[in-house]
Amino acid sequence: MAIVGTGQAGTLESSDIMVTISPAEGAKTGIVVDLQSPVVKQYGRHIENLIVSLVSEQGLTDVKVFANDRGALDCTIKARVLTAVARCKKDRI
Repeated sequence: MAIVGTGQAGTLESSDIMVTISPAEGAKTGIVVDLQSPVVKQYGRHIENLIVSLVSEQGLTDVKVFANDRGALDCTIKARVLTAVARCKKDRI
């Protein structure tokens, strides 16, 4: 699925996550996740896997995802990723 531009959702408040999704630059790169989090050593792999699975389920293949986590729960991460995807899709209303 092609995306028009950048989609963003979330805040930098405690217990939230800011997710920005943009088209990947260059050749096919897949889904690249750049995660910043105070809990990256404990939960970084889990958060990245969750983001990748959600983005791929939405049909996006070559995108860059920047996530600035502030201790968000999985349900919050899912909501922010899906909102950011909806905001950057070509076929959005």
